[in-house]
Amino acid sequence: MIEKVIFIGAGNLATQLALALHEQGIVIPQVFSRTEASALALADQVQAAAITDLSLVSPEADLYIISVKDDVLPEVLENLNLPPDRFLVHTAGSIPMDVLSGFSENFGVFYPLQTFSKNRRVNFSDIPICLEANHPANWVRLQRLAARISGSIHQVSSEERKSLHLAAVFVCNFVNHMYALGESILQDKKLDFDLLKPLIRETSEKINDLRPVDAQTGPAKRYDQSVIGKHLEMLNDRPELRKIYSFVTDSIFQFHQTNAK
Repeated sequence: MIEKVIFIGAGNLATQLALALHEQGIVIPQVFSRTEASALALADQVQAAAITDLSLVSPEADLYIISVKDDVLPEVLENLNLPPDRFLVHTAGSIPMDVLSGFSENFGVFYPLQTFSKNRRVNFSDIPICLEANHPANWVRLQRLAARISGSIHQVSSEERKSLHLAAVFVCNFVNHMYALGESILQDKKLDFDLLKPLIRETSEKINDLRPVDAQTGPAKRYDQSVIGKHLEMLNDRPELRKIYSFVTDSIFQFHQTNAK
């Protein structure tokens, strides 16, 4: 059983995952971050010691969750001097599990599929946790740990996880960017973004009952050139938004023509 977990990293995902595990009785002896303020901010919440030196990472934990930026991971692994039998996992969506193979005999991936912010608590109970491990026994250990916080646990390969991560960028990061652009359009007329929130909620909730392609509405789906032309005219002084509007409109129409039943 995994009862002691050390976090290497104290960013958005690490913070929310550490808090969730701590609430379920998992002991977190240490939190590492390159910046003392980040290490302390999380360590204080989970009764851990804050460290900024990888050489001080204890070899006594049952699991080491490495949750750092993708481009920092190789450097962290090179400087994480632990016994070869220690159990290492990373939380990255687009990095293969085998990146850990040269640093431990026991390794895997613990990937919660969700968007995280440090100061916004999330309910892990229905968050899909995608697991991968280099040995069936290690997968079982990760599954038991994940089951303490979530009821949605999935065995997902590195290749499958890359596709999940790519899809997540479209449905989360890109969609949120559209919210930001929509807000900027309203700000020009001093309109409140709250006016759009019921629409956003209904759009999101519809896909519980409909395929996204079947839930599509609006002028792009029917290629209403009159409305589209007026919208493009309104964006004449914002060429980047005009470009996005044209591209996405064409994409919606072509996608709907090909995929709608």
